Amino acid sequence: MTGALTTPHPLATAAGMNVLRAGGTAPEALIAAGAVLTVVMPHFCGLGGDAVWLVTTPKGGPRSFMAIGQGLDRPFPTGPIPLRGAGSIMTSAAVVAGWAHALDFARAELGGRSRWGDLLAPAIRHAEAGFPVTASQEFWTHFRAADLPAWPGFAPVFLQDGQPPKAGHILHQRELGQSLRSIAQDGAQAFYRGALSHRIVDGLRAAGVHISHADLARTTCREGQPLSLPYRGLTLLAPPPPTQGLTTLQIMGQLAALDFSNVHAGSADHIHLCVEAVKRAFLQRGQIADPAFHPMDMQHQLDQSRLNGWAQDISMSTALPWPHVWAHGDTVFLGAIDEMGNAASVLQSTYFDWGSGVVAGDTGIIWQNRGAAFSADPAHVNAFAPGKLPFYTLNPGIALQGGKPKFVYGTQGADGQPQTLAMVLTRMIDFGQSPPDALAGPRFLLGRTFSDSRDSLKLEADVDAPTRAALGARGHEISMIAAQSPMAGLAGVVQCRDGRRQAWHDPRL
Repeated sequence: MTGALTTPHPLATAAGMNVLRAGGTAPEALIAAGAVLTVVMPHFCGLGGDAVWLVTTPKGGPRSFMAIGQGLDRPFPTGPIPLRGAGSIMTSAAVVAGWAHALDFARAELGGRSRWGDLLAPAIRHAEAGFPVTASQEFWTHFRAADLPAWPGFAPVFLQDGQPPKAGHILHQRELGQSLRSIAQDGAQAFYRGALSHRIVDGLRAAGVHISHADLARTTCREGQPLSLPYRGLTLLAPPPPTQGLTTLQIMGQLAALDFSNVHAGSADHIHLCVEAVKRAFLQRGQIADPAFHPMDMQHQLDQSRLNGWAQDISMSTALPWPHVWAHGDTVFLGAIDEMGNAASVLQSTYFDWGSGVVAGDTGIIWQNRGAAFSADPAHVNAFAPGKLPFYTLNPGIALQGGKPKFVYGTQGADGQPQTLAMVLTRMIDFGQSPPDALAGPRFLLGRTFSDSRDSLKLEADVDAPTRAALGARGHEISMIAAQSPMAGLAGVVQCRDGRRQAWHDPRL
């Protein structure tokens, strides 16, 4: 028994599994896998991004590692926050700080013995020797083709003769490889205080970013207490604010109050109940912000009697109208359970596909645009401030049974994350579906997409016609997306059952 691990890319999965097979811990395995993902899925994550971790061990309580870059020490925005380019870079990047925190934790608490050089070696190799471009990377490069010429430093790194590379093209990122080598040699301090940090800051400044060496030097990974919620004999864990982990648990708390005994998986009733629970939780989501600036009473927010009231407000015959704001973003989920019973669930992200679009000088590092999640309204709880963490969509999860991990889970998809998790979790827990069946089941997406600006209920095309008609009759504004569409999330599950660890990732890749 060596443990199990899931990621959205086989090269990353292989790197993580090699750590587990060598006796490494779940956090160490996910550092290795996460580093590879910064190379082979540059459109979704990178060294210039962030991560949110959940970790559980047989020895102690669950932990949350909040590797979230803080607001830069810069003036308050005078207008709307740009979505791309230098102006969209309003935070530092903490994914490397998160790796360092997880590695220290593994060494101090779990007996981990891995070194930086060992964990980053696969990522360095793939960056320097090259890797085949995925169909996903080809799609997102083509999708943004009109914008790419304005992105500083992007074309020399990610285009082939000025054009988006086709899937299968061998892409080399030698400058990124050198950046990874610096971290492998000197640890996280290379990124935040060493020579690499100076090259990063100089490169971003040359692109017009308002950032200082002090901004990088003060970047930390904060450790927090995960939120928890009982659900059908399990305990669901989620990261605390400023993430939307609270929102996911509020959705599941409403569903816990509802009777699913006469509901069938994938039916109109199933989808309707999940959608309506999502709406009620999303109406409260605007309160979530950095707790250091705006504390929240988590006991009140997750009080079951309060959630029962929301659930009782759900009408089985009538949908709640939904003209509300939609936010998008792209992410990678990776999770592991090792042979010792330690579990880790992680999401890495640069926010939108390709983040800000800005490459930091000669480092090969593309920087995130997570600052776009801040508000330019100074009265808003999520208003930008130096040192403040923005509202965060990342919310990996772990389900405990008797205090031990039963499965870890998470998904890509920004606003879609809680929606995808509601469908996957109810399929597995309420309907007893296997993880691969739960991951493959048709889903919904409430809100706008790149191709449909209406705040309609998007259904995957493999939702059958009678179910679509029944949902329409309840007042849902229905539009369709492709069957097994990545817009409905890219989820993963690692399960511990009967002493065996198994892992699956979404067929929508």
